[in-house]
Amino acid sequence: MSEFDSNPFAEPAGDNPFNDPSVTQVTSSNIEPVDQYNPFPAHPSEGFTAPTAPASTAPYQPAVLQPSTEPSAKATAAAAQVNLLKQQEELERKAAELDRREQALQSRGPTGKENNWPPLPKFFPIKPCFYQDFSEEIPPESQRVCKMLYYLWMFNCMTLFLNLLACLAYFTTDAVYGVDFGLSILWLILFAPCSFLCWYRPVYKAFKSDSSFSFFFFFLVFFCQVVIFIIQAVGIPKWGNSGWISAFTIIGTYKAVGAIMIIVAILFTICAVLSVILLKMVHSMYRRTGASFQKAQQEFSQGVFTNKTFQTAAAGAASTAAQGAFQGN
Repeated sequence: MSEFDSNPFAEPAGDNPFNDPSVTQVTSSNIEPVDQYNPFPAHPSEGFTAPTAPASTAPYQPAVLQPSTEPSAKATAAAAQVNLLKQQEELERKAAELDRREQALQSRGPTGKENNWPPLPKFFPIKPCFYQDFSEEIPPESQRVCKMLYYLWMFNCMTLFLNLLACLAYFTTDAVYGVDFGLSILWLILFAPCSFLCWYRPVYKAFKSDSSFSFFFFFLVFFCQVVIFIIQAVGIPKWGNSGWISAFTIIGTYKAVGAIMIIVAILFTICAVLSVILLKMVHSMYRRTGASFQKAQQEFSQGVFTNKTFQTAAAGAASTAAQGAFQGN
């Protein structure tokens, strides 16, 4: 019965050439026949060889050499021109900045720096007259003493103002003491700016430039200032000072006025003591610098002969003398 179920037109299984095991092994393999073919067989009869290891399927990139291209002459010239333009712009910017600074320096004082003392508001009609900067102009070893002299000057100005108030209170007790009140006003107006110009600025310049002449001028004027402090602390009546004598004279009658005058006398005494101490400190620093009176004379003579005003006056005097001698002949 099985013979009737089979296809009578089918070829016999044994006659199919593709059922050969060697053929089915080749057709079922995942390796391409080209990979199995050995173009250099060890024996002429060997055409295909079985691989010993599966071929690598990882992708790979071929080595690519970048061509070396040199810039052309036009590109080089263009780049050089751009660089020159940038340098020119930088030089023009620096030149403009230098012009601005030069104009600013010309508008400032003779030191080339903008004056900052006294510190006045910008809208004030009077502008600062001096430039002062301890950290910039004064050596570190002299800054402490220089600042103490500056504080002494301010303390003296405050004491002179309080002396004016004390003399005013003194004047209210008796009209005879109006002289003290008037002189106290004069001392405040006179000593406050003169002490700044005559002994503080010279010692500031002396520390700044190590000038023997400035030191010598400071010692001469500041010694007179010490004497004035002592006189003010003593308080001679009718001299415009609320010192010890004037305070003890009035304290028996008017205790409030006498107490105010004693406070001012104490302040004058402090000024005198501090001035003596600072004078010794400045003198010791002056001696360590190797300065001398002869050096001060040399600086003074050099300063006088290089002064334009002195040169103009000397030239005018010589011209007048020459004209007189010529007319006399």
